[in-house]
Amino acid sequence: MMKKVLIADDMHPSILTMLSEIGFSPDYQPNIQRPELLNIIKDYEGLLIRSKTKIDKEFLTHQQKLEFIGRAGAGLDLIDIEAVELLNIQLFAANEGNSDAVAEHTLGMLLSLFNKINWADAEVRQKIWLREANRGTELKGMTVGIIGYGNMGKALSERLAGFGVEVLAYDCFKTDYSSNLVKEVTMEEIFEKTDILSLHIPLNESSKMLVNDVYLSKFKKNIFLINTSRGEVASVTDILKNLQSGKVRGACLDVLENEKMKQLTPEQEEVYEQLFQMKNVILTPHIAGWTVESYRKINEVLFEKIKKMYGLG
Repeated sequence: MMKKVLIADDMHPSILTMLSEIGFSPDYQPNIQRPELLNIIKDYEGLLIRSKTKIDKEFLTHQQKLEFIGRAGAGLDLIDIEAVELLNIQLFAANEGNSDAVAEHTLGMLLSLFNKINWADAEVRQKIWLREANRGTELKGMTVGIIGYGNMGKALSERLAGFGVEVLAYDCFKTDYSSNLVKEVTMEEIFEKTDILSLHIPLNESSKMLVNDVYLSKFKKNIFLINTSRGEVASVTDILKNLQSGKVRGACLDVLENEKMKQLTPEQEEVYEQLFQMKNVILTPHIAGWTVESYRKINEVLFEKIKKMYGLG
């Protein structure tokens, strides 16, 4: 009997052909809601999700024969990893599938910030022609500190190779990764030398609200901050405070603490309104890994991991 795989979120349609080719029966239901999902999950050996579906203890009491859960994207923060592992359900994500997209987006945001491209473009469209006010800043000679040297951090270091910057990295889970692209350092060295800080870390108990007023105060220099990881690793209130003081010279934020713009608290509304008016802030709607190419590459990564799990090549 063919193993059934429920695809509970939007994915590139190529996943259907891929799964069928290795004898699986894919069931594509990207609009399924939690009550219905809980009702039918008992019938499936596999589950593929993006960011809509939360896998918690309640969900796991409804499954009966799940063998794997695949996250079509980076990060497993919506999944109770310990509970999944206790049931011997294989769990994997597709971080490799959008690492190039994240690296390029990170660099694009940084170059836009340094060269004031977003504001200059808006001004020219209004027939405002200001050259001196839009004088840019060069990357060359700066030190980039990367927090988290996994797929995303490594891809960014590769993109930075031609810009004449020094790249430092700290990763609490990895060692011995220094190369011609990056130097492995301690957090103390990150605090001492960094001009540009780029976050590439998962969201967990230790990283939640890691970047706050105290954290930012430890940097010797006034820094530029980039966050393309998860919004909840950095306090927007404290980022705003440090932008206002000049400790943070500028920020590139693809993610925010609360991304549900219609569900902001009054306090968040006030903070966001001030943040959104700042010229030295670049904002995008959680799209760093969201490219035409990554949409398909994520499928390819998941497909290879499923094949490996079942010894299919």
